[in-house]
Amino acid sequence: MRRFLSAACSALAAAACLTAALPTASAAPSAPRLAAAEPPPARPAAPLVSLVSLGGVNFGMALLGSLPDPERPPAGANDFTCRPTGAHPRPVVLVHGTFENAYDNWSGLAPLLKNAGYCVFALNYGERGPHALMKAVGPVPDSARQLARYVDKVLAATGAEQVDLVGHSQGGGVTPQWYLRFDGGAAKVHRLVGINPSSHGTTLLGLAHLANAVLGVAGRTGRPLGLDSPAAKDQTVGSSVLRRLYARGDTEPGVAYTNIVTEFDEVVTPYTNQFLTAGPGAEVDNILLQRVCPLELTGHVGSPYDPNVHQLVLNALDPARATPVRCALLTVPL
Repeated sequence: MRRFLSAACSALAAAACLTAALPTASAAPSAPRLAAAEPPPARPAAPLVSLVSLGGVNFGMALLGSLPDPERPPAGANDFTCRPTGAHPRPVVLVHGTFENAYDNWSGLAPLLKNAGYCVFALNYGERGPHALMKAVGPVPDSARQLARYVDKVLAATGAEQVDLVGHSQGGGVTPQWYLRFDGGAAKVHRLVGINPSSHGTTLLGLAHLANAVLGVAGRTGRPLGLDSPAAKDQTVGSSVLRRLYARGDTEPGVAYTNIVTEFDEVVTPYTNQFLTAGPGAEVDNILLQRVCPLELTGHVGSPYDPNVHQLVLNALDPARATPVRCALLTVPL
């Protein structure tokens, strides 16, 4: 057991270093996918600030809180007796990211949405072992089918005709997009709000293939922790999953897409990959945080706890009642 724990901790440390602690200055972003989302003038990156922002601290505290029960929902989520109101007729389904779970990803946003009057639901998906701490590591097509079943469950319980999806990283990118395209989701989803979505995959600052190799080794000893991760390979630029997903464009007719992106993203790189181009019958709003709040420093991990991001999510879900973002420099402890 001691040998296993030692190996697992070493693997965790290696994976964390590769996926979260690489300096963003080491790779220049490619040209933006949309002129409307053109990034601001280049300035020195602040990777260390983004990594240790209070949003990142909040995520870390929530991760610790999920240790005793990795299946626990965040506060405000998964009340299957909730009935949508006329003001908020669609339930909100929160979809966590890779190596995350519903509790650590959504302990900031779920209660906020609940207090705003939404029926809020948050699934755990993509496990490679029972009760794994880190989820969303299974193959993306399998995870998309789990999301499809969960949405059907929410619709049946609430009586709603459609849901809105809000996701982080994989949960705002390739998994819900696969669901929309291949599993009938476009008829059941009104809007997909992606926070740092993994759309079009990542190069991980040019080290994605090395990271995948490390995770492949780590998965042999760390599978109970969730380190065995086909999802990481699926989200690597050039993967067969990405080629199939985007072979006929970025969007599905009838769905509205909102993408909330930070230029200090140290995981989904280049950050411009996260922008989508609207196809026929779809609506896309690409939002660069630094265009809204020029002093915004949040990175990939802390963004779901960022109050500026929270307001942008609320605005996307209810555009008729949107209010200006009152920019906060850093997140506050929850």
